[in-house]
Parts: sequence; structure tokens; C-alpha cells
Amino acid sequence: MKEAATGIGVSRAALEAYLTDVIPEFETLQSVTKFGTGQSNPTYQLDATSGTYVLRSKPPGKLLPSAHAVDREFRVMQALAGTNVPVPEVLHLAAPQTSPSRRAFFVMRYLPGRIFWDPALPDLQAEERTAIYDAMNAALAALHDVDVNAVGLSDFGKPGNYFARQLDRWSKQYLASVDTRSDAMVEIMDWLGAQMPPDDGAVSLVHGDWRLDNMIFAPDAPEIAGILDWELSTLGHPMADLAYQCMQWRLPNQGDMRGLAGIDRAAFGLPSEADYIADYARRRGLAGIDHWPFYLVFAFFRLAAILAGVAARAAAGNASNPQMARKYGAAVPALAAMAMIVIQEGPDA
Repeated sequence: MKEAATGIGVSRAALEAYLTDVIPEFETLQSVTKFGTGQSNPTYQLDATSGTYVLRSKPPGKLLPSAHAVDREFRVMQALAGTNVPVPEVLHLAAPQTSPSRRAFFVMRYLPGRIFWDPALPDLQAEERTAIYDAMNAALAALHDVDVNAVGLSDFGKPGNYFARQLDRWSKQYLASVDTRSDAMVEIMDWLGAQMPPDDGAVSLVHGDWRLDNMIFAPDAPEIAGILDWELSTLGHPMADLAYQCMQWRLPNQGDMRGLAGIDRAAFGLPSEADYIADYARRRGLAGIDHWPFYLVFAFFRLAAILAGVAARAAAGNASNPQMARKYGAAVPALAAMAMIVIQEGPDA
């Protein structure tokens, strides 16, 4: 099917006819606008006479195995409806066999609100910054406290050591994405394998990409209206999400992957990494967190492996945002270097 004016691979008329058939409330598609941000799955705003919606689709072209799992995103948001974890309302999942574009996609209701791209929140007052980080912390603890059996997600991940499985997955994804492997990345993979903590049996629903710009905040309050981008969600170890977010405390505040390094966090009303971890542990009733350097190194490695895949799609012409994809690919060596710093710092990292 020839790529049409919508950019989704189907004409606006065909998309309107399909959505009118599968979503009872849907009426008269007026416009389709691609969001300029995001890498993995192309995302579009649909304006219709019945309201505003968001369509999130698999990208075109040859894809890595298990990547771009829009069906998993749909399933987990559907399961979390009515829990203490705020998510958009999902309305329909289109399978590739029946989708008018022959790509899987889902439609959810549009959520008005604010997305913050700079984790330092420079345009807000210190009190609101404090409240926003506390809301993120509370939502993460709530996510990890979800009873996966009660919400129908007991089969949403594989049994066994989560970090061992993830190290195997992302090592394979990284090696499949690059023509020349990085010596640092290979060393990190070896270190992670050698330092693997014993399986402590902790299993939670994990988001997989827990960061500020994957959340929509209420227009006029420091409250999370909805958490987005569940593509990497699974059943896993809760420390994976916590360490992933805590990378931001170590990333520079300049460039495309902004962090909090170099920011006077106390003056800005932002928590320290130690305080953020302590608040999370208090909310979940944890006495402490062992093996923290391993979790941090794994977080840097996993993100580097993901971005290597984004760069590979850019090279193949399949990235949702090719210019940003190439920039993210260039960040892989920097992430590997940060992981090596944590390794060299040792247990006190």
C-alpha cells in the first residue's frame, strides 16, 4: 500500500472508515498530525468531530525481534485502568492482519496537559519542582505495588532472574544493531554477567522507560494525568525502573538526553539521588537497596543498547525521527563511559 497523506500508510478516508467501524463513538476524522517527538513508534494526533485521539503505530520496514510492541502497550494500559497508576484510556487495538495500514496500532483518548522535556524544570518554581518529583516517586511505588494477578498480567513476563534475561536480550539486540561492537560495551556486558545479583524473587510490573517526559502532568497542578510509552513494560525487578530514572541525576543537563548533573538540586527544589531512593524505599516498606552499582550500570547499558537500535533504524531509513535517531546513536559511547565510571567507583557508586 502506497504511503498516504496521513503518514500512517493509509488514506484519511480509509482510516476514518475503519475507526468509525471499530470505535462506536468515533465520528468524522478531520485531521491527522504526527507528533514530532518520540523514536520507537510513530504517534499521531487524530482530530475528529467526536473528540481528540492519539494513534500509536508500529513503524514501517524490517524490525528487530520483539521491538515496537504496541500490543503490549495497549494491554498494560488497559489492565491498569482503575488502579492507582494513571494511564490514558485506550479504545482500540488494530492487529496487522486487519489494520488498514497492515501495521499494528492502537488508539487512545487524548490527554490535555503538560509534558516536561528538561528534568530540571527551569520554568517552574522550586515548590512545584519538589511536588512533581514526589508525584513521580509515588507513582513508581504505586506501579511496583500493583497486584499483577488481580489486573490480569500474571503472564506478562517470563519467570526467572529478570536481570539475567534482560542482559541476554539487550546484549543480543545491541550486537544485532551494530556493525562494529564497542570495546566498552563488551566490557560492560562481561562485568554485568560477572556481577549478577542472586535472584531475590522480587517481581513487579515495570515500565521500562520511567522518566519525566513519558508523563503528562495536569495543566494546572503537579499531578500526573497519564503515564505514556509502555512498549518496554514487562514483569521484572522493580530496581530496574528506579535505577533507570536515577540515571538522570548523572546525565548532563545539556544536549538531547538531559539530566540533572551540574544542577544545584537543593536550590532548585529537586531531590538528591539518595533522597529519591529513600522516599521510594519508604513508600514500599523496604529497609534498603543492595547491589545499587549493578542496577545503575545495567540501566546505562540497556539505554545504550536501545539507542544503538534507534541509530540502526535511522541508517536503514525506518526511524520515526531520523535526525534525532542519529543524535541518540552518537550518545551510545557517552552512556557506556558513564557505566564504566560507576564500575570504577565500586560499591559506593
